[in-house]
Amino acid sequence: MEENITAHSYQISQKERMALNNHKPLLIWFTGLSGSGKSTIANLVEHSLFKRGIKTYALDGDNIRKGINNDLSFSPQDRTENIRRIAEVSKLMIDAGLVVLAAFVSPNKKDRQDIRTIVKDANFVEIYVNTSIEECERRDVKGLYKKARAGEIKNMTGISAPYEAPDNPEIEIETENEPIEDSVKRIVDYIIPKLKLNNE
Repeated sequence: MEENITAHSYQISQKERMALNNHKPLLIWFTGLSGSGKSTIANLVEHSLFKRGIKTYALDGDNIRKGINNDLSFSPQDRTENIRRIAEVSKLMIDAGLVVLAAFVSPNKKDRQDIRTIVKDANFVEIYVNTSIEECERRDVKGLYKKARAGEIKNMTGISAPYEAPDNPEIEIETENEPIEDSVKRIVDYIIPKLKLNNE
């Protein structure tokens, strides 16, 4: 079937979109346990970039699961497919010239490496939101850990499924030791230079 598929070339290039936006595109990938603070930090980083005139869009685990990936379970195979689809969506958004902020547990190193391959290394920033399982359980914002401990949720990362921490993330945030305002500033300060066009 693939031999019948031909990519269509449109007249507007990514370079032209970048010039219109006045910044480069980027995928900022937040990984960490459920309850680590990924979505909260991503939201604040996006708000800071938006105020600077950066064209952004945020992708979040629950929102994606309710829509494009609502046919997937939390089995290891479906987790990998979940991340693959998100990477492909992010690739399209990067082609559109956007800065994408993606907050997903994404527990497997290989899956995260595959994202980097799909969107290209220059377009990818991995942020490890490092929060202990004890603190995530204490917060338990969504009540997931309580259900997992009661056996109501299977394949819960950190409880009944493993989380493989990044070896060399571009940024590591230890939420238990760093005020959230400082974390956000550190991320934004790292991101801004990467968005500048070559002629700036």
